[in-house]
Amino acid sequence: MTAQLDAELASILAVQPDLAVVALADGAEENWRYFDRPGYEHATKVVDYGHARQHLHAALAAYYGEKTIEGRAEYERLRTMLRDHPGGVDDVMSALSRLSRKMGGKRYQRRRKLLNAERKYFQNQRDRMDYADYQTRGLPIGSGVVEAACKTLATQRVKRSGMSWRDGKQAMLTTRRLQQSHRWTAAWALLSGHFRVTVITVRKHGHLRELILAKKAA
Repeated sequence: MTAQLDAELASILAVQPDLAVVALADGAEENWRYFDRPGYEHATKVVDYGHARQHLHAALAAYYGEKTIEGRAEYERLRTMLRDHPGGVDDVMSALSRLSRKMGGKRYQRRRKLLNAERKYFQNQRDRMDYADYQTRGLPIGSGVVEAACKTLATQRVKRSGMSWRDGKQAMLTTRRLQQSHRWTAAWALLSGHFRVTVITVRKHGHLRELILAKKAA
């Protein structure tokens, strides 16, 4: 999959080398190890804002409780700050640090540990959370477009009521992907070239026959 993504990026940049590249993912380490590869050295690297909100919510739930009015109000304040204010991630970390210091003693040990784990998440991802700047530059801060594409490409086709798949769905989804991305003509030229072999002409009993040999497509 990563090889396909590399090839996709290279083919796009070969046509439009001046495009800005945005490497957008959640905070999983394997994602950012991938984006350390050649091809992404000049990319703007962004942690998905939706995932950042989830971690912020978990941090505040550790302090305020899951469904308190105070916790909800603070979450709304901090998530807006994180998204729209320059340096918002630093303000969020400062706010979480203040809450952590208030949770002294063994009574709050478990909840303080949960809050600090979420604060550590923001510390680790700080350089990828300048959401106000990304928005000013017209860059995406969330993966909603990709997730919506997954829904229209795959979910709507292979997860209908009563469907059960064992074989064949990948070939069908590959064809659907080429159609929806308007690349069927170019892709078919490549596929047909790969699976086509020379036509052998033979004579038998005075009649000309053509034996067409072709590899079976996977």
